[in-house]
This record gives sequence, C-alpha cells and structure tokens, in this order.
Amino acid sequence: MTDMTGGGGATGGGAGAGEGRAGARAIRVVVADDQSVVREGIVMLLGLLPGVEVVGAAKDGEEAVALVAEVAPDVVLMDLRMPRCDGAEATRRIRSQYPGTQVVILTTYADDDSLFPALQAGARGYLTKDAGGDEIVRAIQDVLAGQAGLAPSVQRRLLERVTSPPPAPAPVVLPDGLTGREGEVLGLVAEGLSNPEISRALHISTATVKTHINNIFAKTGARDRAQAVRYAYQHGLTRPPGPAA
Repeated sequence: MTDMTGGGGATGGGAGAGEGRAGARAIRVVVADDQSVVREGIVMLLGLLPGVEVVGAAKDGEEAVALVAEVAPDVVLMDLRMPRCDGAEATRRIRSQYPGTQVVILTTYADDDSLFPALQAGARGYLTKDAGGDEIVRAIQDVLAGQAGLAPSVQRRLLERVTSPPPAPAPVVLPDGLTGREGEVLGLVAEGLSNPEISRALHISTATVKTHINNIFAKTGARDRAQAVRYAYQHGLTRPPGPAA
C-alpha cells in the first residue's frame, strides 16, 4: 500500500492480494484523514473487510490528489477538515481531473455547511465516522454502481432541503418611512396617472389615494406631484422614461 504519511502500516483488503470473494478484483481504496490515529484505524478496519484493498493513505487533501494520480483507486474515503487542502476542494480536483475515481466523505461533521459543499464538489457518498464497516462497504459499492452512498441522516437532511419551502424574500425597505402601498402610489404618480386612474389600478378609493399622496408629500418633503416624481427618480423607486423610439 502506498502511504504518503510516513506511517507505514496496513496493506490490502481482507481477501488478500487485491482479490475479493471468488477471485473478483477487490475495490481499491485510498483513505484521507489528517488525524493519524483515525486514519490508521480506518485503514485497519478496511483491511478486515472482504473485497476491499487499501492502496494508499494521505494526511491531507494535497496528498490525496497526488495519491489518486499515482495509484488510480476506485474510491477515496475523504475527511473534510484537513490542512493545506480541505476535503471539499480535494474532492473537486479529483472528480475534475480523475473522473474514474469516486469520493465518499467520511467525516465527523454532518451540518449543512459541510454536507452541501462536499456534494456540490462531486462526492457521491457521505458518511459520519460512527458508521460501521458494513455501512462503509455498502456506500463504496453504491457509488461504484452509480448510486448515492449516503447515511440515513444525510438522506433526511437532503430531503428536508429539497422539500422545504424557499425562504421568503426580504422585505423592501423604502426611504423616509414610506410604506409599500405609498411606494406603489408614488410609482404610479411618476408614470403620470391621475388620482382616479391610480384608484382603479390599485382597487382603492380616490379618497384613499389622496390620503396616500398627502402622506408621501409629508414624508418626502415634496410640495407637489412634480417634486414627488423627482424624489422617486432620485431614490430609484421608479425609472425616468427613456427617449422615444
């Protein structure tokens, strides 16, 4: 096994010599994790599993990318928070430069700020480090079969993200305390509409229109409609008419 960390250690999968059960080629895996104890533990765990061969271990994303170039593994088990090059960036580079290698994230973190950048970078699987050996192997097999290898908690988070309604747009804050309705009225005034026309356009009474216009004059300091229109242009509440075509 190639080990770029200087730690030496475990080699090959449990079936030995790069072969799985019934002589089938073992799945070749690289492990990337910056904590040596965790990295060696994952290598040891994988070494006990049939059909898996660990062909390299890296202590950061830079080493993981270099290892993929060297040994062309089927899958990288990638931690996220590592020095020099984090797991999401390493995943992006591996999927871009070596598309034959799949990436399964194996990390402590399952928050949105960790999950979604990793999946957007091209990871096809996402597990937390409390996953057992069978779950890891299943995720590896799933991504090699073109499926997603996701922990159940990650699947739920993705489903919630997809099915939750989009956030409401932030309310528009108008200058000088103008209300939304006053902004609408001012826009129509700037378009040259009379009070009765504004009344019909907004389905309100002409008396209400007049009240809104008086409020607009008071808040903006305008003395007449012309000054109110100029105020609307100056504050970007409406656009001046363009030159005639």
